[in-house]
Amino acid sequence: MSESRQRPPFKGPRWIITLVALVTLVVITALIYPPRNSVTCYMFSGPGCQLYQQFLFVPSRELTDTEAAAQVVTNEIMNLPESKTSNPKIAFMFLTPGALPFEPLWEMFLRGHENKFSIYVHASKKSPAHTSNYFVGRDIHSHKVAWGQISMVDAERRLLAHALIDPDNQHFVLLSDSCVPLFDFNYIYNHLIYANLSFIDCFEDPGPHGNGRYSQHMLPEVEKKDFRKGSQWFSMKRRHAIVVMADSLYYTKFKLYCRPKMEGRNCYADEHYFPTLFNMIDPIGIANWSVTHVDWSEGKWHPRLYNARDITPYLLRKIKSIQLAYHVTSDLKKVTTVRPCLWKGEQRPCYLFARKFNPETLDRLMYLFPNYTSLV
Repeated sequence: MSESRQRPPFKGPRWIITLVALVTLVVITALIYPPRNSVTCYMFSGPGCQLYQQFLFVPSRELTDTEAAAQVVTNEIMNLPESKTSNPKIAFMFLTPGALPFEPLWEMFLRGHENKFSIYVHASKKSPAHTSNYFVGRDIHSHKVAWGQISMVDAERRLLAHALIDPDNQHFVLLSDSCVPLFDFNYIYNHLIYANLSFIDCFEDPGPHGNGRYSQHMLPEVEKKDFRKGSQWFSMKRRHAIVVMADSLYYTKFKLYCRPKMEGRNCYADEHYFPTLFNMIDPIGIANWSVTHVDWSEGKWHPRLYNARDITPYLLRKIKSIQLAYHVTSDLKKVTTVRPCLWKGEQRPCYLFARKFNPETLDRLMYLFPNYTSLV
């Protein structure tokens, strides 16, 4: 019988093992402690990186002429240095059919901060009789708005256009006539002005009320894989507002092919245009949730309407304490996605505003305002 032979000890090139270990260590270190001024920062970090602000678009296919032209404009806007102003302001943009019943509450919220905000009112049916001096003379030229139609997006773009005229306006918040603030002015101002993101709601819904609304007519510029859904109540940085104003390519696609009762689908442009646009051009520059709370728990076509009997410190505290953003798909699977609401890496309350409040709640809200805006 032949003698058993033992395997000799491994004498391979140890430098390969050392190199692999070293590379692994570098990658892990970059992920945990991303450097601020290097290519590694761009590869491994997020909006905190300085280089991250250099917008990069890598097409996955050959672009059409109109797409190429649009990308040139978008790239130029996204790569512009942040606008500097000694007096950054928030533009509060109210989209309303007529009256603004919560003007007295907003006056309480705004008082003492006159140099830190601007107000714009788009009244689609009739010009409101304002009760607060902060709102007098702030109506813009308006047109009729139909629910679910592109005219809703037109009104939003019209508000942005007027607000962008003031170079001090650095953050733009879309509000309705039934919206109320949840925190005091200083908290909301600091949260928005110093944020590194736009708060635009955006998620992928494969169900009938999401991708089921997509039309093949949007090809090639808008592919189904890029189609997104979200709340219309946005809050965006100045750079993103300029992108909206510059866009005609994607806006035209939604104007023509996202509307109610088209090809048996009910597509609502105000729920899809902004989420899809920013998912395509700057997905890492948006938070993917809205800072305006809406209660859809009743499962109806419209959100819950809060009445006077509903207004308690408990309700307001409950809304303010929410720190997780939820999205549920509209298909039979009802897949729920949960994400923490992060502000520069710190988990914070998701919502700064809330709707829908019945006008009868005004007195109760004003009574509670000094306390509920400071509740934790």
